[in-house]
Amino acid sequence: MLHTRVCDVLGIQYPIVQGGLLHLALAELCAAVSEAGGLGQITAASFEDPEDLRAEIRKAKALTSKPFAVNLAMGFRKLEGHIDVALEEGVRHVSITGGNPEPYIKYIDARVPGVKKIVLVAGTRAAQKAESLGADAVIAVGYDGGGHLGRDDVGTISLVPRVVDAVKIPVLASGGIVDGRGLVAALALGAEGIEMGTRFLAVKECPAHPNYQQLLLQAKENETVIVERTIGRPARVLNTGGAQRILEAEARGATLEELLPLISGKMNAKAALEGDLDAGFVYAGQGVGLIQDIPTVAELFERILTEAQSIVGRLGHLAAR
Repeated sequence: MLHTRVCDVLGIQYPIVQGGLLHLALAELCAAVSEAGGLGQITAASFEDPEDLRAEIRKAKALTSKPFAVNLAMGFRKLEGHIDVALEEGVRHVSITGGNPEPYIKYIDARVPGVKKIVLVAGTRAAQKAESLGADAVIAVGYDGGGHLGRDDVGTISLVPRVVDAVKIPVLASGGIVDGRGLVAALALGAEGIEMGTRFLAVKECPAHPNYQQLLLQAKENETVIVERTIGRPARVLNTGGAQRILEAEARGATLEELLPLISGKMNAKAALEGDLDAGFVYAGQGVGLIQDIPTVAELFERILTEAQSIVGRLGHLAAR
């Protein structure tokens, strides 16, 4: 059902990939997504010490025998040591986000040929470059998405077909997608699968603090804001007290040095893991308005796939008229 090239390239049952989710993409969530038939991920940048990443990978391997990926989020810390650990542990899927993927792609290929490399992009030029460097698939993330975005403010529905037309490798759509309707829409745009971040925050296997998860259930699609635009790395977050402090600082012309205490990973963790939403900030995309509950990953997959199949059937009946 809904089998695409992404499934063949990544060795998964369904074309659904879990987003990186700094501090939150840990073994339990990763393994649950892979066990459900998608591709789970562990985010390397969540761990200062590569050996802590090794321990988390081993936890995931104890929970699933299916493929999973390690996400390499650039810009947080140097990750060569983390890459070495992932490769030593037999991880053969990586995703690269947040910057120029060339150094990491070359680093990986020089050590273990054949690792599946997925690169997150926000435009056609970046997608073409990723393809030329040997990426096996790209994720086209639109302005609707949560976390760090492209600088051009192009929405998912406009970006995805442009990227599809620009490359020959499979494209996953990301940004505002949380259900079966989004999956079918992505396929209609020419993508061969989806990446979801925000939706996987509100599942039982995600270690997000209950305050964060409850805010995800309450928030509407217009209750996110863009921070860090003044330093050239826009990111969509929920409109919390911490987010407002960032916006106020940017409005008065704060320098990067002045912003750092507000936008650090520590402040993200303070809200995401400790639940202090007034002090810190948390990521979420505009699809948050469609999130109404906190199911298990398996329940979410069943719901998405059933809904998608129903829509495909309905569209088939319309086409046959």
